Amino acid sequence: MFVKKGDTVKIIAGNYKGETGEVLQVLPKLNKVIVEDVNIVKKHQRPTGMGQEGGIVEEEAPIDASNVQLVDPETGESSRVGYKEEDGKKVRYFKKSGNTL
Repeated sequence: MFVKKGDTVKIIAGNYKGETGEVLQVLPKLNKVIVEDVNIVKKHQRPTGMGQEGGIVEEEAPIDASNVQLVDPETGESSRVGYKEEDGKKVRYFKKSGNTL
């Protein structure tokens, strides 16, 4: 996948279009990502053990990876990601600016 945990991404489609956030988790088998403070859902949770309370919990739900683009920290713009080889290593780079990640 072109997205990794800790990357800053911008949502390009859906109800949260235009928002940015950090990737908290990547789910490559489902082709989904969980982004901080995006796609918040309410989950009814029962108490699972001693001292833990149940109730309605808000948490981030996964969104499809095709609906996000990486944000270049230098320019602040979102861009598609390409791959190239530098010094025998495969690295990601922004297609708009050419900067490597």
